Amino acid sequence: MKKRLPTIAFGMIVVVGWMIAMAHDEKPIEWNFDKDAVGQPPAGWKIASPSPVEGKSAWTVVADPSAPTPPNVFSLAMTEGTDRVYNLAMVEKIVVMDVDLSVKLKANGGKDDQGGGLIWRYKDEKNYYVCRINPLEGNYRVYKVVDGKRTQLQSADVNTDSGKWYTLRVVMNESKITCYLDGKKLLEASDDTLKDAGQVGVWTKADSATSFDNVTVTTLAPHDQ
Repeated sequence: MKKRLPTIAFGMIVVVGWMIAMAHDEKPIEWNFDKDAVGQPPAGWKIASPSPVEGKSAWTVVADPSAPTPPNVFSLAMTEGTDRVYNLAMVEKIVVMDVDLSVKLKANGGKDDQGGGLIWRYKDEKNYYVCRINPLEGNYRVYKVVDGKRTQLQSADVNTDSGKWYTLRVVMNESKITCYLDGKKLLEASDDTLKDAGQVGVWTKADSATSFDNVTVTTLAPHDQ
């Protein structure tokens, strides 16, 4: 068997009751938010809020009996943002390049925008990759965001509904990006703009109110799919 090299050293850190194992391709790391305090952001996550001029948002752990793994989910519960606002939440202590990343997502509402998705190779608020669903637009798309400019890499027409849970998954190895929805491969793209390792997390746009559960991160060795 080909030896697999983890992108970052294997280890484990316990921070305020929150356990994080440094990513390894055979040991996925998952956040289900069930041990986090309701009404607060989860431990170990960083929130990138929009500027006061553009809007405001409130990321928090909430109880949700419909959660894939109850009782709690991570939710963007309050949003007031223009179409230019991206709401971001990242895992603080994982930095990875080649990755298999997934999340269960439920769109709760939004007049201008709905849904959300995953971000990876996040350098800062203006540089990262994102794949997302949008029930209002009826599509599933993958983008790169470079110097604050979002560029579409691939798109597929899909029917998704607010109030229902969906599983989004992205695999990026070197420059190849593959995105899945509920286990079905829908998007393939290639891009080498963001070559360095970065943080991973979740994303919404404008006034999308969205819940997330079971965020899972697996580091891949090069060429591992």
